[in-house]
Amino acid sequence: MFLSCFKATEMIEKGLHFKLSFKENIQLEVHKLMCDACTKYEKQSLRIEKGISEIEKTKAQLTDIVALKRIITSRIKGTYEN
Repeated sequence: MFLSCFKATEMIEKGLHFKLSFKENIQLEVHKLMCDACTKYEKQSLRIEKGISEIEKTKAQLTDIVALKRIITSRIKGTYEN
C-alpha cells in the first residue's frame, strides 16, 4: 500500500497528463501526507508545467505577430492576395 518516493514521483508526473485511478489518488495522497519531499516535488512539477504552457502560448502569439506583420507589409506594398 505504501509507495516509494520513486513510484510517487512517477504518479505525480502521470497525474499531470492523465487522470489517476481512485486507488492511485489515495496512495499518492497518503504518501504526500508523510513525505515533504514529494509534496515539494509535486508543487515544482506543477510550476514547471505551467511555465512550459505559458512559453507555448507566447510562441503561438509570436508566430501570429510575425504572420500579421507579413500581411500588413504585403498590403502596404499592394501585393496581398486573399
